[in-house]
Amino acid sequence: MTFVEAHITDLALDFFIENQDLLLDYNKVNSLLKEVSGINNFFTTQQEASELHTEIKINQSIVSEPDRREYGDFQTNQELANQVAQYTSRKYESIEFVLEPTCGKGNFILASIRNFTSLKKIVGVEIYKPYIWKTKFKILTHYLNNPHHSIPEIDILHGNAFEFKYDELANATKHLKTLVIGNPPWVTNSELGSIDSKNLPKKSNFKNYGGLDAITGKGNFDIGEYISFSMLKSFDKHNGVFAFLIKNSVVKNLIHDQKRNHFKIGQSEKLNIDAKKEFNVSVNACLFLTQLNNKPDYTCKEYDFYSRAYLTTFGWYKDKFVYSVDDYDKSSTVDGKSIFIWRSGVKHDCSKVMELEQINGHYVNGLGEELSIEKKLVYGLLKSSDLKENKVNAFRKLTIITQTKIGEKTNYIQKDLPLTYEYLNSHKDFFEKRKSSIYRDKPDFSIFGIGDYSFAKYKVGISGLYKSTHFSLVLPNESKPIMLDDTCYFIGFDKLKLAEIAHYLLNSDLVQRFLKSIIFSDSKRSINKDTLMRIDFEKAFCSSDFENAKKVINGLTIDDWEGFKTIIQGNTNKQMSLF
Repeated sequence: MTFVEAHITDLALDFFIENQDLLLDYNKVNSLLKEVSGINNFFTTQQEASELHTEIKINQSIVSEPDRREYGDFQTNQELANQVAQYTSRKYESIEFVLEPTCGKGNFILASIRNFTSLKKIVGVEIYKPYIWKTKFKILTHYLNNPHHSIPEIDILHGNAFEFKYDELANATKHLKTLVIGNPPWVTNSELGSIDSKNLPKKSNFKNYGGLDAITGKGNFDIGEYISFSMLKSFDKHNGVFAFLIKNSVVKNLIHDQKRNHFKIGQSEKLNIDAKKEFNVSVNACLFLTQLNNKPDYTCKEYDFYSRAYLTTFGWYKDKFVYSVDDYDKSSTVDGKSIFIWRSGVKHDCSKVMELEQINGHYVNGLGEELSIEKKLVYGLLKSSDLKENKVNAFRKLTIITQTKIGEKTNYIQKDLPLTYEYLNSHKDFFEKRKSSIYRDKPDFSIFGIGDYSFAKYKVGISGLYKSTHFSLVLPNESKPIMLDDTCYFIGFDKLKLAEIAHYLLNSDLVQRFLKSIIFSDSKRSINKDTLMRIDFEKAFCSSDFENAKKVINGLTIDDWEGFKTIIQGNTNKQMSLF
């Protein structure tokens, strides 16, 4: 019984006790409730009214909470809902119609009632029936406490946000100044599917992905994004405003896809909130506010929700999607194509066997075993956490490199390096347990992310895991190149001065500003190959000065400088394949 899962305030309970006889005729009690609170069809059946009548007689009231994961449900506290409504009301006055497509416990609806005195109509949609009652009881309590407040027409509807006919509602309310407000679920469709949730949209390629993208990773979308898209599609021609608490990634996607969707929205704002404080979840989230029925805009201003401090303007600029319009404007000259191919480091998926430490002159593997093998295939290894210094030529870990290129036969190890072979073969079961298909039908002890470039003596590397855009110069150790793992990206050189010049250019103010302008730091992998391949070394070089470079690079000569220039400006196909 749904009432047993909904809190009834003392004031609302007193109201129903006082009018309990009316509960025996739900039409009569509905008329009274409509007059007192504005809510249409408070009870949708006589059975509901009779059940509350029974509840009152045995004086039960409820405190249980549902499993929030089923609905991707992080309910907005009343204080935050009030802050959102207050901020919205200061920017957009005279709101007449409020829609909340996932109204939950009704905190946004209550905040809207308190902050907008011009309301004529409110619609809340909620899939979880006990929340319907909580919302109705809150509204009723508000008007019992404030009997002189103006009362709009209110519909709190039991329904699925994915199936509700919003176009019909939009058409019926197009004459009203509109606020679409709320906090839709913060989960993806695959996350809900993994727990057998019924709270899912019908199978839909709402972003119009083609081919493989439609059925693989890009087909997995955020539920909040789906609902936001639906709201903007239905209500973008209304005069009014859209105000949702959603994940940062959803706002990024909405603004990115605006170039394709051309919704009539503008003056967009993203106000970052502390989701740990507000919801006790570790998610990057915000209030996204945008004006409806506006000339389509393709950028969004970002602020801190609490201090209102301006942070950046992101979106489409000069036909590029950037995080900082201002920084990109000042650094876009280096946006192009890298002459050097950025590579990710070596991948083996067998760290307990393949990664070693040197302790008291002995190799020790991840299993704690001390081993004795030939040195030939053992190389120093750097991980993302090791790329903090300007120059690196030391390492904490070592790794065994069994191939010089992907797919190379490894039977030479048994013949030429018997100790290494004996060690690897004795742990063959670890290799056979690797799940990735990249090792399927490959030679024994195969690795990935390996090629001529891996053995370049000098490398310029960057972490792919951290937010820093600092580049490290990786030098050989005892004339042997150091390897990077697959969390890092790098370019390689056979001459030190070439590597030093590349390192200097990458850490220059211009390139650093460019990277800052295009990287969304709250992305899971904010630094990736696609981003790095946009760095045009020729343009960065042309914006640099030999005399300034000489102050940073010890022993740099004009011949070194001009030699690098020849490489980046000449016929580059060969050079690109070498590095």
